[in-house]
Amino acid sequence: MPRLLILSRDHAVYHNLIAATDPPGLTIFATQDPQEAVDNTADAEIVFGEPSLVSQVLTQLPRLRWCQCTWAGVEPLLRPGMRRDYLLTNVRNVYGPQMSEYVFGYLLAIERGILPRWQAQQRQQWNESIPGRLTGKLLGLLGVGSIGVHLASTARHFGMRVRGFTRHSESCPDVEQYFHGSALPEFARGLDYLVCVLPGTSATRHLVSASLLSALPAHAWLVNIGRGSAIDEAALVAALNAGQLGGAVLDVFQQEPLPSDHPLWRTPNTYITAHVAARNHPPDIAALFIENYPRFLRGDPLLKQVDFELGY
Repeated sequence: MPRLLILSRDHAVYHNLIAATDPPGLTIFATQDPQEAVDNTADAEIVFGEPSLVSQVLTQLPRLRWCQCTWAGVEPLLRPGMRRDYLLTNVRNVYGPQMSEYVFGYLLAIERGILPRWQAQQRQQWNESIPGRLTGKLLGLLGVGSIGVHLASTARHFGMRVRGFTRHSESCPDVEQYFHGSALPEFARGLDYLVCVLPGTSATRHLVSASLLSALPAHAWLVNIGRGSAIDEAALVAALNAGQLGGAVLDVFQQEPLPSDHPLWRTPNTYITAHVAARNHPPDIAALFIENYPRFLRGDPLLKQVDFELGY
């Protein structure tokens, strides 16, 4: 009889959602305390939870066969020396709509000059500046996974042109041109907006470098909703201060919360949010586990399985 450990700050919600489906033969223990998890379920074969919490108990679960993470990013479980003798699945294809709302909320605000017009309103000034528009603008997606695919679809809805930079894939019909490998500077040239949707891996660390930023037009905006490690923050601060970029919208950072003395707080044309572009919706996350559990029992391939080598 498989035993499931739910290790999450939302453990009670997830317990109720999963238990309500009466999964066959499954016993469940739910907590947010790693020590309590080890004390009560050291024999668990399945773990469902947050990578940051699961990483604290991984070595103390000798019977673990499958871990279903509640995040898309699983970096805490991929650190050097961490065990890899189990199946690891994450959540994908659930964040696209939220990410699109975030990205295009800011793109529309930038093009329509919403903040300057509001500021003019506070001064009782009549702002007649001509707004921009998204139609015809060129959007570059640094990463065209499940979130990137959704962003590309939304961009085409607004009449934008879309480029994509990926490892190999060229399967999204809404991306009109793909770039790979050493073609990163060519990919960046002429972009109006660069949206970074990269996972946090050794291959993506500081991919948004000084050289990439210098390849962008001076009016271009950078939006990062992937991982903070993908951006060389010192290079970004320098580019923004020098007027080499139109601006930046940043939701993720190398250190979170962003320290109060970090120069990004004082950098011009920079919008900072606290890793809120997309949040977990427990029913969506639980649904993936519920769909995967019969597959696990049958020995079938699991949905959203992570490749330990690639990191996603």
